[in-house]
Amino acid sequence: MTQHNAFSRTARSARTARARGAGRRKHSKRPRPRLLRGPDYPRAGRRGWRRWVPSWRLALGSFLVVTATLATVVGIAYARTDIPKDLNAFATQQDTVYYWADGTPMARTGWVSRQEMPLSKIPDDVRWAVLAAENSDFYSDHGISTQGITRALWRTVGEGDTQGGSTITQQYVKNVYLSQDQSFSRKFTEMLLAVKLDRHVSKDKILQEYLNTSWFGRGTYGLQRAAQAYYGKEVTQLDASEGAFLASLLKGASLYDPAVNPHNRKRAVARWKWTLDRMVEIGRLSPAERARYTVFPEPKPLHKPNSTAGQDGYLVQLAESYAKRAGHISDARFDLGGYQIYTTFEKPRMTALSGAVKDARDTLDPKQRKNDRHVRFGAASVAPDGRILAVYGGPDFERQAFNESNAGTVPAGSAFTPFVYAAGLEHGIAPRRNGPRTTVTPSTVYDGDDGIPVMTPEGPYWDRSGKMVKGRNDGDHSYGRISLHDAMAKGVNSPFLQLGMDAGLKQVRSTAEASGLLPSSFGPPVPAFSMGNSTPSAIRMADAYGMFAAHGMHTDPYSVRKVTRNGEPVRLNLPRTKRAVRSAVADEVTASLARPDGKTGAGSAPPVAAKTGTTEDDTARWYVGYDRTASTAVVVYRMDLAKSLAPLPLKGLGGSSAAGRKLPSRIWNTYTEAMTK
Repeated sequence: MTQHNAFSRTARSARTARARGAGRRKHSKRPRPRLLRGPDYPRAGRRGWRRWVPSWRLALGSFLVVTATLATVVGIAYARTDIPKDLNAFATQQDTVYYWADGTPMARTGWVSRQEMPLSKIPDDVRWAVLAAENSDFYSDHGISTQGITRALWRTVGEGDTQGGSTITQQYVKNVYLSQDQSFSRKFTEMLLAVKLDRHVSKDKILQEYLNTSWFGRGTYGLQRAAQAYYGKEVTQLDASEGAFLASLLKGASLYDPAVNPHNRKRAVARWKWTLDRMVEIGRLSPAERARYTVFPEPKPLHKPNSTAGQDGYLVQLAESYAKRAGHISDARFDLGGYQIYTTFEKPRMTALSGAVKDARDTLDPKQRKNDRHVRFGAASVAPDGRILAVYGGPDFERQAFNESNAGTVPAGSAFTPFVYAAGLEHGIAPRRNGPRTTVTPSTVYDGDDGIPVMTPEGPYWDRSGKMVKGRNDGDHSYGRISLHDAMAKGVNSPFLQLGMDAGLKQVRSTAEASGLLPSSFGPPVPAFSMGNSTPSAIRMADAYGMFAAHGMHTDPYSVRKVTRNGEPVRLNLPRTKRAVRSAVADEVTASLARPDGKTGAGSAPPVAAKTGTTEDDTARWYVGYDRTASTAVVVYRMDLAKSLAPLPLKGLGGSSAAGRKLPSRIWNTYTEAMTK
């Protein structure tokens, strides 16, 4: 009983304690733990479409998350985007333009038609015509346009069109760094590069490069070439009206060039007017100036671009070679283009010389006469001061790049004897024994007979084959005792073969070299050296004879007078004039070569001086003549380049010996008469 009561009291005490603890827990202020829940979407307690409308808290939170994510992605992409070091090929390569002596374009070379021009040389009105039409906020934007991007995104998403919205900086980035495709990834990269470029490169630099790399149609890149293609002038000569038209071409030359489609003119005029009005609107053209431009500046008709076909290719070849050498321009740098090469070539002379050769070639009949096949003509006209005025290099550069006017392929023959005469007059005759040199004058007499032996102090000269060397005259004529002046005037060879030995072949060689003939063309130092065993080119022969016209002063031939690159001058090492022989010596040679049959046309002009040239084996025929304005050399020979470089005999050329022998002089006379008229 007692034990049972004790247990009952203990049980009641435990129940009482539990009841008190439960009460304390019920009235405790400690919060109850809650389970994590996701966003209230779809929204609980809503029915129908309202269940799917997010709350403002959810909308704001989602916007902030997306914005932060995009900002992070763009920031990482921007940080990882570097301005490329390598530009598109056409963005750096330019064409090189060659000009005639009068400054008019002659030809251009290069894969692209582009010429750079510094922004400082582009007129402000032309610059702002482009900005007004393309990006009037260029100098204040940050490389991209917010409105433009919005417009582009709207067109992309709403209309499936990815065009539009590009600033000039973006267009430049696309031109020089990226491809021309219209994908979203390319557009995104374009914007990143534009912003980065805007931060690291000046606005003027970006604009300059944009104007130099943009496509303007007619095969041209850049404002400079566009100005030449559409208006035939330099960009520095453009006005606001012409600039406004060229700016319209940036929207698409195929849509605005009247030469492409007659319907384009209406669009071009409307765009031209709008651009000028826009310039007024942004304060870059006054209303008074705008009022001056009422007539649309019609562009030139589309014309065939200059090429290197015909004779022009030979001229370009000569000018390029000389420009590189005189301007110290490496091949790699020259291939980048951008050069303006002002040559010495005169277009009227080129036309006359080409016409004269064609006239002579037309007298040949290679189909009927075997000896009229493989005939080659080389000709060059050089001023006494060294300027190469005209050349005939071959039938067509695109068919034959071998330049016959600049090739040392055949001997000079008796056309070399004036240099022997000049050497004798200049240096005199070496003594037979110890003693002073003997003076040579025009009246000094030599044996002019055909077949006389060539003498040395030891006796007759024998060649290596054991044959006695003898003087030979054209036609085997003998003239007896004859003065050197008359011998030169009549073309008697034997006295000059002996004079060369008497004066010394070393002195003859020195005089010929001082006159302009290249040592590399000289033949071996044997008696035949005085009879022209050397093989000078037509250019070098014309230049060397020009020394006589210049009264003994010589200037190496040159084909380029000035070179610039993108308007900046390139220093040239032009040849210097040096004295080759005394003035009296040169004038005596001229007097002995004076032609009795005419002058250059003007009554006050000096007589024309000229010399024929033949070789003993009749493989080359020359005619070289000059007056005070130009020296011209013509050579005719036969050579089958497909088989050998050995010259072929000229016997039978033209159907008769007389016709064939007169071909060089015929070309010379036809050319000279055309120029004097």
